[in-house]
Amino acid sequence: MAALGWLTPRRRSATARSVLAGEASAEAARKSSQEATEVSDVEPEFPVLGDEQAAAFFDLDNTVMQGAALFHFGRGLYKRKFFETRDLAKFAWQQAWFRLAGVEDPEHMQDARDSALSIVKGHRVAELTSIGEEIYDEYMAERIWPGTRALAQAHLDAGQKVWLVTAAPVEIAQVISRRLGLTGALGTVAESVDGVYTGKLVGEPLHGPAKAEAVRALAAAEGLDLSRCAAYSDSHNDIPMLSLVGHPYAINPDTKLRKHARKLDWRLRDYRTGRKAAKVGIPAAAGVGAVAGGTAAAIALHRRRR
Repeated sequence: MAALGWLTPRRRSATARSVLAGEASAEAARKSSQEATEVSDVEPEFPVLGDEQAAAFFDLDNTVMQGAALFHFGRGLYKRKFFETRDLAKFAWQQAWFRLAGVEDPEHMQDARDSALSIVKGHRVAELTSIGEEIYDEYMAERIWPGTRALAQAHLDAGQKVWLVTAAPVEIAQVISRRLGLTGALGTVAESVDGVYTGKLVGEPLHGPAKAEAVRALAAAEGLDLSRCAAYSDSHNDIPMLSLVGHPYAINPDTKLRKHARKLDWRLRDYRTGRKAAKVGIPAAAGVGAVAGGTAAAIALHRRRR
């Protein structure tokens, strides 16, 4: 049934803001793509060589990269004194509430997103992109899962496009995608005017149903057949995205996704072993806004070092 999921009407969980976020992310991703050249021999029977109507969509946090991209980005920003301590404290409690509660109360989430966006308001997009390049080298490069990277390369070697799909800011996602030699990235789009952040989002964070809408919009624009595409994620929050494609994979899955994947006979891959699996990293900050997760993680790191 997963192969036919893309033919069915959208579930009601996809709100108008989810659709807007997905379409905005797809448009941003198409503006920043390139081909890859590395070689791999992973799973030669799949993907199918030369299938131009197929592509692959990879979640980022704990799927491609160990831990959350926003956590690592937040470390770099704090190191560069990008945030005030009082801002970090505010985001720390907001992020802690979200993780402990495990639910997304609309009013609370809106407050968290507005607060996070106020941090980047007035800063230039080019500034964060440049900083992102440096932070990738400092904190992210060594945390890429080789197994997942090989899966992505297999799609590239088959002549297919490969996209990251993440709740992280699209500018960060594009940096990571470019460094890995992937096609492009779908991420949360923060509004900017003349290259300066306004402090607003376009739609909502690319999380849950919004990810599925982004993939749907990009597939339509690229002329892809979703029943021939693949998607990879570690989180049950991405079941809407995984259900869209004909080849869903659970990578380093959380408990709920593992159970769901086994029930539907989806393929599973787990690149964590022993102690590494137990401490795979800070949970992804999806759904709390483009920066809140990273700032919360940064202040936690700062406190541990004191």
